[in-house]
Amino acid sequence: MEHEPIRTPDEPAAAGERPVRPAPRRRALVATLLSVAAVGYALDQTTKWLVQANMALGETIDVWPPFLRWHYILNPGAAFSIGTEVTWIFTIVQAAVVVYVFFLLRKLGSWPWALALGGLLAGAAGNLTDRLFREPSFGMGHVVDFISVPNFAIFNIADSLVVCSMIAICLMIFRGLGIDGRPADAEPSR
Repeated sequence: MEHEPIRTPDEPAAAGERPVRPAPRRRALVATLLSVAAVGYALDQTTKWLVQANMALGETIDVWPPFLRWHYILNPGAAFSIGTEVTWIFTIVQAAVVVYVFFLLRKLGSWPWALALGGLLAGAAGNLTDRLFREPSFGMGHVVDFISVPNFAIFNIADSLVVCSMIAICLMIFRGLGIDGRPADAEPSR
């Protein structure tokens, strides 16, 4: 009696074989990643809308003096207003991050990676939306920043999501946790 070889959902089906459906766990991980991304994106865009609707450009409101205040600015650059003359580069990088996260979905096998990539996707998509659809022009839009930590930086929810997600990704890499959930030095399953 001959048995069919066991394949993972990532392996292509041979001629005449039925494709393997993704495991329920993989679907749950992807759903988690996309849910985190949707919630983070909605929070980012909603807070930016609220700031624009209720504050004048340049206005400052003390939240927790002297540690935290809202300070509404439009940032053409990246962190700390770096690269204000090359906004289009940030648009390309953010679009590439969004595409790359979707590319990684097929390898996803870990809850921590699902959470971190969901946050990264939300942050990149949030700021990409600003770059594409805010003034002064398509692809060159200025990002709404408003969370001000005096003597440090002014940022937004998307920036926070990107930074926290990248810290988590770096920790997972340093600890050897692969995106598939296995130790990075483990042999891929066949």
